[in-house]
Amino acid sequence: MKIIPTRVLLALLFVVATAQAQSTPAPLPEWDKLSTQQREAVVAPVRERWNNEPEQRHRMLNHAQRWQSMTPEQRSQARKGMRRFEGMDPQQRQQARALFESMRNLSPEQRRKLREEWKQMTPEQRRDWGQNHMPKEPTTSPSR
Repeated sequence: MKIIPTRVLLALLFVVATAQAQSTPAPLPEWDKLSTQQREAVVAPVRERWNNEPEQRHRMLNHAQRWQSMTPEQRSQARKGMRRFEGMDPQQRQQARALFESMRNLSPEQRRKLREEWKQMTPEQRRDWGQNHMPKEPTTSPSR
């Protein structure tokens, strides 16, 4: 076994620590402290969608207003749900949409009951349930 001199070991540790420090981005400031260019970079995609999709403007505004009224915990849960939805295959998304549409008109007790039933279903039963409970008209994807 070869022994590494202390100087070499310290130099390697320094190189690794420097590389890690450089690869970790510095935290960004609050909105009011961003430069005009940084603010523009954040807002530009929304502006583009707003201008290119006039039929979606009411939906976009409603989403923004709803987002503003959410607590930090609700926002965190919404982000988690969006990431989960984006990771689903088309069949799973279809089931999720059907489940969402069915649950939106249920009482809290009925929702709890449906959640418990859902947990007990096999993947095949869930697929069949989703196909039998498809929304009457297409809904907008939660990913947008």
